This record gives sequence, structure tokens and C-alpha cells, in this order.
Amino acid sequence: MSYPVQQLRADFPVLAGEVNGKPLVYLDSAASAQKPQQVIDAVSDFTAHHYAAVHRGIHTLSAEATAATEAVRQKAAAFINAPQTEEIIFVKGTTEAINLVADSFGRAFCNDGDNIIITEMEHHANIVPWYMLAESAGIEIRVLPMADDGTLILSKLPELIDNRTRLLSFTHLSNVLGTVNPVKAIIAQARELSRAAGGGTGGAGGRRPGRNASAGGCAGAGLRFLCLLRS
Repeated sequence: MSYPVQQLRADFPVLAGEVNGKPLVYLDSAASAQKPQQVIDAVSDFTAHHYAAVHRGIHTLSAEATAATEAVRQKAAAFINAPQTEEIIFVKGTTEAINLVADSFGRAFCNDGDNIIITEMEHHANIVPWYMLAESAGIEIRVLPMADDGTLILSKLPELIDNRTRLLSFTHLSNVLGTVNPVKAIIAQARELSRAAGGGTGGAGGRRPGRNASAGGCAGAGLRFLCLLRS
């Protein structure tokens, strides 16, 4: 089954244009994604007929806007198989999302002596927030190296993950190198390594007041994963 490239291009009005006499090819989606006609129409209809504060009013338009927003949240949860719609948080982009995780999860679950792992192929958006967290929380940033062919050296993971590892944050697809990382394999390997190290994976506890004095870390903090759809 072939990929319907022309059919998908037809959904985007901007791609009907030309640059220097040639069909427009747009490669900057990680920074500013173009909109298909369906999205343009939906935004136009909402702006023209339903625009109002969401979750902040009891009048008709506000109720309609809130209902529409929550319907999208439910669709997003179903699409990625999220157990609860409350897990779906809308942000402006990947950079804002990473900073939100660093400021929330990082400050709640990471203590002096813990570590977070990133990779050598990350965009600055997935580097700077963690180093800022490291400076304020006293954690260590560990970096999974990259081979000359642009792939991650996964054999180095056992040297990085221990019972103080709190987060592994990595890109799924590098828009610089073109590397598509094997997400399932990386998560499976990291889970096994974390369990072997006694760190657990995704425990419910571990906030700062409940740190485990005997291990020097957070009780039940475990290892979480942040996989970025684009770097």
C-alpha cells in the first residue's frame, strides 16, 4: 500500500503554491507547522461563532467553548490510548511541554544526587531545561552518546541508569540527523535496567518530603520516560 502523499498535500492550501517556479516543499514543521484546510475551517468557525473563555464562564458561548475543548481532549486521549482525559494537557509546542515537565515533575520528584538522562542528538529545547533543573535541584545530567552513523549507542545505557535515575528524555525523530529512534526497544531496555538497579519504573511516591534516607533518593520515584515526537 503506497503512502497517499498527493492526497495529503491537497489538504494543505499553502502547498499549492510555488517557490522559484517549483512546487513548495516545506521542511520547518518542527518550528511552525502548516495547517490543513480542515484545521483552518475549524479555527475560523470557532473564532466566528463560538469564541469565549474556556472553563471560566457560565454563559452560553463559554459553555460551548468548554464543551468543544473537552471533546478534543477526549479524542486525543482515545487516539493515544490514555487512561484518563485529565492526562491530556494542551501546550503551544514541544519546548513549552518540556519546560512544563521540568518545572513540575522535576521539582517534585528530583532531589540532590538524582540524575536525568538525555541523548547526544537532542535539540537545545531538550537540553537547557534539564541543566536549569540540575543547577537548582542538584541533580546530575547524563548523556547517552551517539555513533558516527547518527544512531544512539544503546549499549551504553547500562553505564548510565542506576537507582537514582528519575527520567530518560529523548527524541523519537531527529529533524537534524533524520534518525528514527527505536522507542519501544529503548523504553523496554531502560525499564529492565531500572528494575535491576532497584529504581523501579513509574512509582507513585517520591515527592521531596518523602525521600528515602537509606537510599539517598526519593522513595518510589522510579524511572519515567519523555519521548519527543520531534527534536
